[in-house]
Amino acid sequence: MSMAAAVETQLPGDRISKRNFDKLARFIYDYSGIKMPPTKLTMLEGRLRRRLRATNHATFDDYCDFLFNHDGLDQETVYLIDVVTTNKTDFFREAKHFDYLQTVALPAIANSGVRTIRTWSSACSTGAEPYTMAMVLAEFAEGRNDVSYSVLATDLSTDVLQTARRGIYPEDLIAPVPRDLQRKYVLTAKQPGRREVRITPKLRSKIGFARMNLMDEKYAIGELMNVVFCRNVLIYFDKQTQAGVLNRLCACLAKGGYMFIGHSESITGFDLPLKQVSNTVFQRI
Repeated sequence: MSMAAAVETQLPGDRISKRNFDKLARFIYDYSGIKMPPTKLTMLEGRLRRRLRATNHATFDDYCDFLFNHDGLDQETVYLIDVVTTNKTDFFREAKHFDYLQTVALPAIANSGVRTIRTWSSACSTGAEPYTMAMVLAEFAEGRNDVSYSVLATDLSTDVLQTARRGIYPEDLIAPVPRDLQRKYVLTAKQPGRREVRITPKLRSKIGFARMNLMDEKYAIGELMNVVFCRNVLIYFDKQTQAGVLNRLCACLAKGGYMFIGHSESITGFDLPLKQVSNTVFQRI
Protein backbone atom coordinates (compact mmCIF):
# COMPACT_ATOMS: atom_id res chain seq x y z
CA MET A 1 0.00 0.00 0.00
CA SER A 2 1.31 3.46 -0.85
CA MET A 3 1.84 6.08 1.89
CA ALA A 4 -0.97 8.18 0.38
CA ALA A 5 -3.37 5.23 0.46
CA ALA A 6 -2.45 4.48 4.06
CA VAL A 7 -3.13 8.07 5.10
CA GLU A 8 -6.43 8.08 3.18
CA THR A 9 -7.73 5.00 4.99
CA GLN A 10 -6.86 6.50 8.37
CA LEU A 11 -8.59 9.85 8.05
CA PRO A 12 -10.51 10.93 11.18
CA GLY A 13 -14.19 10.21 10.81
CA ASP A 14 -13.55 7.63 8.10
CA ARG A 15 -15.90 5.19 9.82
CA ILE A 16 -19.65 5.29 10.25
CA SER A 17 -20.53 6.01 13.87
CA LYS A 18 -23.08 3.80 15.60
CA ARG A 19 -25.51 6.71 15.73
CA ASN A 20 -25.24 7.35 12.00
CA PHE A 21 -25.31 3.64 11.15
CA ASP A 22 -28.55 3.30 13.08
CA LYS A 23 -30.03 6.26 11.18
CA LEU A 24 -28.93 4.83 7.82
CA ALA A 25 -30.17 1.34 8.67
CA ARG A 26 -33.56 2.68 9.74
CA PHE A 27 -33.95 4.78 6.60
CA ILE A 28 -32.89 1.91 4.32
CA TYR A 29 -35.33 -0.45 6.04
CA ASP A 30 -38.25 2.01 5.98
CA TYR A 31 -37.67 2.86 2.33
CA SER A 32 -36.76 -0.51 0.83
CA GLY A 33 -37.53 -3.19 3.42
CA ILE A 34 -33.89 -4.28 3.34
CA LYS A 35 -32.51 -5.24 6.74
CA MET A 36 -29.13 -3.74 7.62
CA PRO A 37 -27.85 -5.45 10.80
CA PRO A 38 -24.65 -4.28 12.56
CA THR A 39 -22.72 -7.06 10.81
CA LYS A 40 -23.20 -5.10 7.57
CA LEU A 41 -21.35 -2.03 8.86
CA THR A 42 -18.09 -2.68 6.97
CA MET A 43 -19.97 -3.53 3.79
CA LEU A 44 -22.00 -0.32 4.03
CA GLU A 45 -18.87 1.76 4.57
CA GLY A 46 -17.22 0.24 1.51
CA ARG A 47 -20.20 0.82 -0.72
CA LEU A 48 -20.88 4.37 0.45
CA ARG A 49 -17.34 5.66 -0.10
CA ARG A 50 -18.07 6.43 -3.73
CA ARG A 51 -21.11 8.45 -2.66
CA LEU A 52 -18.86 10.50 -0.36
CA ARG A 53 -16.65 11.27 -3.34
CA ALA A 54 -19.61 12.00 -5.62
CA THR A 55 -21.15 14.44 -3.12
CA ASN A 56 -17.81 16.01 -2.08
CA HIS A 57 -18.00 15.00 1.56
CA ALA A 58 -14.79 14.18 3.39
CA THR A 59 -16.22 11.93 6.10
CA PHE A 60 -19.24 9.77 6.82
CA ASP A 61 -20.25 12.24 9.52
CA ASP A 62 -20.39 15.01 6.90
CA TYR A 63 -22.33 12.80 4.49
CA CYS A 64 -24.89 11.77 7.11
CA ASP A 65 -25.28 15.37 8.25
CA PHE A 66 -26.01 16.28 4.63
CA LEU A 67 -28.59 13.47 4.38
CA PHE A 68 -30.47 13.90 7.61
CA ASN A 69 -30.02 17.57 8.53
CA HIS A 70 -29.84 19.38 5.19
CA ASP A 71 -32.49 17.64 3.07
CA GLY A 72 -29.87 15.62 1.21
CA LEU A 73 -32.20 12.63 1.00
CA ASP A 74 -34.31 14.50 -1.56
CA GLN A 75 -31.54 14.13 -4.13
CA GLU A 76 -29.55 11.23 -2.73
CA THR A 77 -32.10 8.51 -1.96
CA VAL A 78 -31.94 6.79 -5.37
CA TYR A 79 -28.13 6.65 -5.26
CA LEU A 80 -28.05 5.53 -1.64
CA ILE A 81 -30.43 2.66 -2.33
CA ASP A 82 -28.52 1.70 -5.48
CA VAL A 83 -25.30 1.13 -3.54
CA VAL A 84 -26.88 -0.99 -0.80
CA THR A 85 -28.91 -3.35 -3.02
CA THR A 86 -27.39 -6.72 -3.87
CA ASN A 87 -27.84 -7.84 -7.46
CA LYS A 88 -27.01 -11.45 -8.27
CA THR A 89 -28.47 -12.79 -11.47
CA ASP A 90 -27.90 -15.41 -14.17
CA PHE A 91 -29.68 -16.51 -17.30
CA PHE A 92 -31.87 -19.58 -16.67
CA ARG A 93 -31.12 -19.34 -12.93
CA GLU A 94 -33.03 -22.06 -11.06
CA ALA A 95 -33.72 -23.70 -14.42
CA LYS A 96 -36.56 -25.94 -13.20
CA HIS A 97 -38.72 -22.85 -12.89
CA PHE A 98 -38.38 -22.18 -16.60
CA ASP A 99 -39.07 -25.84 -17.41
CA TYR A 100 -42.30 -25.56 -15.42
CA LEU A 101 -43.17 -22.25 -17.06
CA GLN A 102 -42.72 -23.74 -20.52
CA THR A 103 -44.31 -27.16 -20.06
CA VAL A 104 -47.09 -26.51 -17.53
CA ALA A 105 -47.86 -22.87 -16.75
CA LEU A 106 -47.93 -21.33 -20.22
CA PRO A 107 -50.03 -24.12 -21.80
CA ALA A 108 -52.49 -23.90 -18.90
CA ILE A 109 -52.79 -20.13 -19.21
CA ALA A 110 -53.29 -20.29 -22.99
CA ASN A 111 -55.82 -23.12 -22.66
CA SER A 112 -57.82 -20.99 -20.21
CA GLY A 113 -58.50 -18.51 -23.03
CA VAL A 114 -55.85 -15.87 -22.27
CA ARG A 115 -54.64 -14.33 -25.53
CA THR A 116 -51.99 -11.94 -24.24
CA ILE A 117 -49.93 -13.58 -21.51
CA ARG A 118 -48.78 -10.85 -19.13
CA THR A 119 -45.67 -11.62 -17.10
CA TRP A 120 -43.68 -9.69 -14.51
CA SER A 121 -40.13 -9.97 -13.24
CA SER A 122 -40.56 -7.96 -10.04
CA ALA A 123 -36.89 -7.85 -9.01
CA CYS A 124 -35.23 -8.02 -12.40
CA SER A 125 -31.70 -6.94 -11.45
CA THR A 126 -29.53 -6.54 -14.56
CA GLY A 127 -32.05 -8.27 -16.80
CA ALA A 128 -31.09 -11.93 -17.05
CA GLU A 129 -34.39 -13.08 -15.55
CA PRO A 130 -36.81 -11.10 -17.76
CA TYR A 131 -34.78 -11.89 -20.89
CA THR A 132 -34.89 -15.59 -19.98
CA MET A 133 -38.65 -15.29 -19.46
CA ALA A 134 -38.97 -13.58 -22.83
CA MET A 135 -37.04 -16.37 -24.57
CA VAL A 136 -39.33 -19.01 -23.08
CA LEU A 137 -42.42 -16.99 -23.98
CA ALA A 138 -41.20 -16.34 -27.53
CA GLU A 139 -40.61 -20.05 -28.03
CA PHE A 140 -44.07 -20.85 -26.71
CA ALA A 141 -45.78 -18.23 -28.89
CA GLU A 142 -43.82 -19.08 -32.03
CA GLY A 143 -46.08 -20.41 -34.75
CA ARG A 144 -49.24 -19.67 -32.77
CA ASN A 145 -51.57 -16.93 -33.95
CA ASP A 146 -53.75 -17.13 -30.83
CA VAL A 147 -51.19 -16.06 -28.21
CA SER A 148 -48.98 -13.03 -27.65
CA TYR A 149 -47.04 -11.98 -24.59
CA SER A 150 -45.48 -9.10 -22.71
CA VAL A 151 -42.87 -8.86 -19.96
CA LEU A 152 -42.72 -6.14 -17.30
CA ALA A 153 -39.34 -5.91 -15.58
CA THR A 154 -38.96 -3.77 -12.47
CA ASP A 155 -36.32 -3.16 -9.85
CA LEU A 156 -35.52 -0.70 -7.10
CA SER A 157 -32.03 0.03 -8.43
CA THR A 158 -31.63 2.49 -11.30
CA ASP A 159 -28.11 1.20 -11.97
CA VAL A 160 -29.21 -2.34 -12.75
CA LEU A 161 -32.17 -1.13 -14.80
CA GLN A 162 -29.81 0.84 -17.01
CA THR A 163 -27.80 -2.31 -17.67
CA ALA A 164 -30.95 -4.33 -18.26
CA ARG A 165 -32.32 -1.88 -20.82
CA ARG A 166 -29.08 -2.04 -22.83
CA GLY A 167 -29.16 -5.83 -22.89
CA ILE A 168 -25.37 -6.06 -23.29
CA TYR A 169 -23.55 -8.73 -21.27
CA PRO A 170 -20.17 -10.42 -20.97
CA GLU A 171 -20.02 -13.41 -23.28
CA ASP A 172 -19.60 -15.94 -20.48
CA LEU A 173 -22.83 -14.81 -18.75
CA ILE A 174 -25.00 -16.37 -21.45
CA ALA A 175 -23.35 -19.80 -21.14
CA PRO A 176 -26.51 -21.25 -19.47
CA VAL A 177 -28.63 -20.23 -22.48
CA PRO A 178 -29.19 -23.26 -24.76
CA ARG A 179 -27.33 -22.99 -28.05
CA ASP A 180 -30.45 -22.93 -30.20
CA LEU A 181 -31.81 -20.00 -28.17
CA GLN A 182 -28.48 -18.19 -28.34
CA ARG A 183 -28.61 -18.37 -32.13
CA LYS A 184 -32.10 -16.89 -32.18
CA TYR A 185 -31.98 -14.27 -29.42
CA VAL A 186 -28.35 -13.28 -28.83
CA LEU A 187 -26.08 -11.18 -31.06
CA THR A 188 -22.28 -11.45 -30.84
CA ALA A 189 -20.03 -8.40 -31.11
CA LYS A 190 -18.66 -7.64 -34.57
CA GLN A 191 -15.37 -6.27 -33.26
CA PRO A 192 -12.70 -8.99 -32.94
CA GLY A 193 -11.76 -9.63 -29.34
CA ARG A 194 -14.78 -7.89 -27.84
CA ARG A 195 -16.22 -10.62 -25.65
CA GLU A 196 -19.70 -9.15 -25.31
CA VAL A 197 -23.13 -10.11 -26.56
CA ARG A 198 -26.43 -8.28 -26.90
CA ILE A 199 -30.01 -9.47 -26.72
CA THR A 200 -31.74 -9.08 -30.10
CA PRO A 201 -33.83 -5.93 -30.65
CA LYS A 202 -36.97 -8.01 -31.29
CA LEU A 203 -36.74 -9.68 -27.87
CA ARG A 204 -35.78 -6.43 -26.12
CA SER A 205 -38.87 -4.77 -27.59
CA LYS A 206 -41.11 -7.23 -25.72
CA ILE A 207 -39.92 -6.04 -22.31
CA GLY A 208 -40.87 -2.86 -20.51
CA PHE A 209 -38.43 -1.75 -17.80
CA ALA A 210 -39.44 0.49 -14.91
CA ARG A 211 -38.25 1.42 -11.44
CA MET A 212 -40.51 0.10 -8.71
CA ASN A 213 -40.23 -0.16 -4.95
CA LEU A 214 -41.84 -3.32 -3.53
CA MET A 215 -42.43 -1.35 -0.33
CA ASP A 216 -44.99 0.85 -2.15
CA GLU A 217 -48.59 0.45 -0.98
CA LYS A 218 -49.75 -0.40 -4.51
CA TYR A 219 -47.94 -1.63 -7.59
CA ALA A 220 -48.71 0.28 -10.78
CA ILE A 221 -48.64 -2.68 -13.18
CA GLY A 222 -51.83 -2.06 -15.17
CA GLU A 223 -53.92 -5.16 -15.85
CA LEU A 224 -53.50 -8.28 -13.74
CA MET A 225 -50.54 -10.52 -14.43
CA ASN A 226 -50.65 -14.17 -15.45
CA VAL A 227 -47.11 -14.90 -14.23
CA VAL A 228 -45.14 -13.18 -11.47
CA PHE A 229 -41.50 -13.93 -10.66
CA CYS A 230 -40.36 -12.65 -7.26
CA ARG A 231 -37.24 -14.71 -6.67
CA ASN A 232 -34.43 -14.27 -4.18
CA VAL A 233 -35.65 -10.93 -2.85
CA LEU A 234 -37.90 -12.05 0.02
CA ILE A 235 -34.82 -13.32 1.87
CA TYR A 236 -33.77 -9.69 2.45
CA PHE A 237 -37.03 -8.86 4.24
CA ASP A 238 -38.32 -9.65 7.71
CA LYS A 239 -41.58 -11.60 8.11
CA GLN A 240 -43.78 -8.53 8.38
CA THR A 241 -42.34 -7.03 5.20
CA GLN A 242 -42.55 -10.38 3.40
CA ALA A 243 -46.25 -10.62 4.27
CA GLY A 244 -46.95 -7.15 2.88
CA VAL A 245 -45.04 -7.76 -0.35
CA LEU A 246 -46.61 -11.18 -0.95
CA ASN A 247 -50.13 -9.87 -0.38
CA ARG A 248 -49.57 -6.99 -2.78
CA LEU A 249 -48.13 -9.35 -5.40
CA CYS A 250 -51.13 -11.66 -5.04
CA ALA A 251 -53.39 -8.67 -5.64
CA CYS A 252 -51.64 -8.20 -8.99
CA LEU A 253 -52.00 -11.85 -10.05
CA ALA A 254 -54.98 -13.06 -12.07
CA LYS A 255 -56.88 -16.11 -10.83
CA GLY A 256 -55.16 -19.19 -12.16
CA GLY A 257 -51.93 -17.24 -12.59
CA TYR A 258 -48.58 -18.45 -11.30
CA MET A 259 -46.11 -17.03 -8.79
CA PHE A 260 -42.48 -18.16 -8.67
CA ILE A 261 -40.28 -17.50 -5.62
CA GLY A 262 -36.64 -18.42 -4.99
CA HIS A 263 -35.67 -21.99 -4.09
CA SER A 264 -34.34 -20.79 -0.73
CA GLU A 265 -37.56 -18.93 0.08
CA SER A 266 -40.86 -20.02 1.63
CA ILE A 267 -44.39 -18.70 2.08
CA THR A 268 -45.18 -21.07 4.94
CA GLY A 269 -47.17 -19.36 7.68
CA PHE A 270 -48.66 -16.67 5.43
CA ASP A 271 -52.40 -16.49 4.69
CA LEU A 272 -52.32 -16.07 0.93
CA PRO A 273 -54.73 -16.96 -1.91
CA LEU A 274 -52.20 -19.40 -3.33
CA LYS A 275 -51.84 -23.15 -3.67
CA GLN A 276 -48.50 -24.87 -4.20
CA VAL A 277 -48.22 -26.63 -7.56
CA SER A 278 -44.50 -27.35 -7.68
CA ASN A 279 -41.34 -26.60 -5.72
CA THR A 280 -41.54 -22.84 -4.95
CA VAL A 281 -44.25 -22.42 -7.60
CA PHE A 282 -47.75 -21.34 -6.58
CA GLN A 283 -51.06 -20.76 -8.34
CA ARG A 284 -53.59 -18.02 -7.53
CA ILE A 285 -56.90 -19.43 -6.34
